[in-house]
Amino acid sequence: MSEPILVTGAAGGAQGSTGRRITALLLEKGIPVRAFVHKLDARSDALRELGAEVVRGDLLDRDSVRASLKGIKRAYFTYPVTDGLLEATTIFAMAAREAQTELVVNNSQLQGARKSPSFRNMQHGLADRIFDWAEVGAVHLHAPPYYENVRALVRKSVAEQSTVLLPWGDGNATIPLVGAEDVSRVAATLLTDPETPSAGAYDLIAATPTVKEVVDTLSAALQRPIRYVAITDEQWANAMRGQINPHALDHLSHLWQYFRSTERLSGERARAVTDTIRTVTGGRAQTPEDFFKANAAEFGSVGALT
Repeated sequence: MSEPILVTGAAGGAQGSTGRRITALLLEKGIPVRAFVHKLDARSDALRELGAEVVRGDLLDRDSVRASLKGIKRAYFTYPVTDGLLEATTIFAMAAREAQTELVVNNSQLQGARKSPSFRNMQHGLADRIFDWAEVGAVHLHAPPYYENVRALVRKSVAEQSTVLLPWGDGNATIPLVGAEDVSRVAATLLTDPETPSAGAYDLIAATPTVKEVVDTLSAALQRPIRYVAITDEQWANAMRGQINPHALDHLSHLWQYFRSTERLSGERARAVTDTIRTVTGGRAQTPEDFFKANAAEFGSVGALT
């Protein structure tokens, strides 16, 4: 593959950093990458050292997006959980169509609920359609929350109090999850496969534990007791306000309500684990146990169970 693959979000963020992971995976295979970053800093310097062509731009700026897509046949699109998703999608889809891009792998969210769990989730559904209408060979990765999201939400309270403080109900709610590592592997595989992807969308669900199972798995991985304490939506929102942006706070607040909703469980088909990761990549999906063990240091010291 002689043409570079454009990867947005290549510098990586605070949690999943799929763009950065995909950039590294492609470069390891000797595939040229045009890494789209929002600003030039130590992270972009590191990408250059890995061999990426770094371009600075803004997904809300039409000129910089057009310039980044020049000569690009395949691209990965992702946008942070903040305002501007639909605008950025429209700009990128228009520019990709002008550039005659043949494949855009779009980092999206699980779809199919009778009513979108959150405003952000609804936006992702609309963004999928924008890419489809642009006829740029879009493939949508429909993913649930990442293991990395769980880590970000609980590591401080687990490290300091050995306690998970979340508004996840009585412990019986099911939380579909996947690792950013696997989302990235699927994206990189699709981007480098000379064949056209067999589907327009892929559901990436690696695990469907209950809240209690999440906490028990974390406890086993850390080899110390971890307890779950259910808090109210208001308590959680007040604790998170100022730590995450209002858009993300609204999205997650509604997502927690959706997951613990008895109406959802009785009125909709529960989401099941998919075999997509193995089918596409040839490797097994990362489990919650795998992730918690690999990230044990993030949650404080490992100690003997008592």
